[in-house]
Amino acid sequence: MKLPLIYTIPAAGSLCLLLAWPGLSYAEDYYVPTKGYRVEPAPTDPPLYVRNLSKTQFEQFRDVKWLDVGLDFRTRYEYRENDYRPQRSGTSEWRADADNLWLLRTRAYVGIKEILDPLRFAVEMEDARSYNGLYPKTDADVNEFEMIQGYGELYFENALGHNRPISIRAGRMHLELLDRRLIGNNEFRNTTNNFEGYRVHFGKKQNNWDLDTFALQPVERYKYEFDQPDEDTWIYGAVLSLKQWSEFITIQPYFLGRKTDGDPANRVAANRKPAMDIYAPGLRAYGFFGAGFDFDADINKQFGRYGSLSGTTQSLRQHDALAYSLELGYSFDHDWKPRASLYYGYGTGDKNAGDNINQRFDAFYGFNQPWSRNDYFSWDNIHAPKARLEFTPYKDVRIDTGYSAYWQESETGGWNRAGLRDTTGRSGAFMGHEFDIRLRHKLNAYVDWSMSYARFTPGDFTESRALPVAQGGQGAYTSEPSNFFYFEVSLNAFGDGKPSYK
Repeated sequence: MKLPLIYTIPAAGSLCLLLAWPGLSYAEDYYVPTKGYRVEPAPTDPPLYVRNLSKTQFEQFRDVKWLDVGLDFRTRYEYRENDYRPQRSGTSEWRADADNLWLLRTRAYVGIKEILDPLRFAVEMEDARSYNGLYPKTDADVNEFEMIQGYGELYFENALGHNRPISIRAGRMHLELLDRRLIGNNEFRNTTNNFEGYRVHFGKKQNNWDLDTFALQPVERYKYEFDQPDEDTWIYGAVLSLKQWSEFITIQPYFLGRKTDGDPANRVAANRKPAMDIYAPGLRAYGFFGAGFDFDADINKQFGRYGSLSGTTQSLRQHDALAYSLELGYSFDHDWKPRASLYYGYGTGDKNAGDNINQRFDAFYGFNQPWSRNDYFSWDNIHAPKARLEFTPYKDVRIDTGYSAYWQESETGGWNRAGLRDTTGRSGAFMGHEFDIRLRHKLNAYVDWSMSYARFTPGDFTESRALPVAQGGQGAYTSEPSNFFYFEVSLNAFGDGKPSYK
């Protein structure tokens, strides 16, 4: 793999400044998770379902602390009526009947640490399949018998002081950063985002600062063949997390980049791609204030060059986009631990496909579930206010419910995930609104299950796009409300990680 040309702030100077910070010679646990809805990064080192063998139910392995193991199986039934995602006019096989889909996912993990330090290894396999669906299978649901992680790591535990490591990793890995809106595993989806390349991490999340840097190629998923990295594309960047005052605020300045070497003249039409070179500096902060209040905010500015194709002809446009996100929450002093929150998300959309500027915000490889339970929206061309309530009526039972509404930021920018657009802007901006409710229950140390219902009601823009082309619409297949229900069960072979003798 050939590294891209990347302009960065010299790491040595930054590290010297950080090491001079008062109190850095002591390593305490400063990490405080956000209370924001579904934006706390899931553990990836190791993944959440993985246990240290010494902490499993097997008494004979109490001394084997150098081996991490995991075996996880998840099955989900999905019912979707009037699904808007396959409504891409002229490119789908949309059905009027409801879809009844079964999704199966099995993951296994083995990680070796400490015994060979500084050398460490990890391998994670995944088998994702779908059955009974009305639509052609996609790589969002199917990725049979695939290695989603396989990397070697040099881990220097006290390189920056006591319990302040440096980790140098190379190979295939998955990654979640910040609030997951730009880089996420897409844990809810049946298949996993992953990348191939290099990652260097200074410190760890428990320290009062850490710096995570990376240069990675996204892995292209193939349903029935071995996945391969996209050798024309790199994502790269750095996230600095400052947690000295984490009981009040955690501050995360960051920089992300995405570069694609275009291939507009490829003989295979499906492999043609435009060039792209996007720079995305941002700032995220979250924390707590007053008695019971919390917040989570993120702002990102993008600039660079953005290519588009017409046949084998490539046009390079200036890229100029902005997005921000703000959630405010309040936790009540009650046995049910209720938390109410208000949210607003904004992402610019393209104003004119024929001009020399692209304003559509690029959501990179983000997690879409915080936007919509139906998975209808992402962080682009959107105004999205939300209200949500979360509570725990019984031990190990969690319920959340919310209401969301969606407008286009640009009336000519279009709703990408539904393939609907009005280049005249006369159809308006209101795409629709959504109600959702979810219940999660941890049955025991090895089994948990959940179920959810969401209803999306289309707005003026969406309904107008369903009109026949002769009347100014796109001839979209439906303008009816959509209903989504799922029931999911997860099984973990090694339990919740609490030793049986305690």
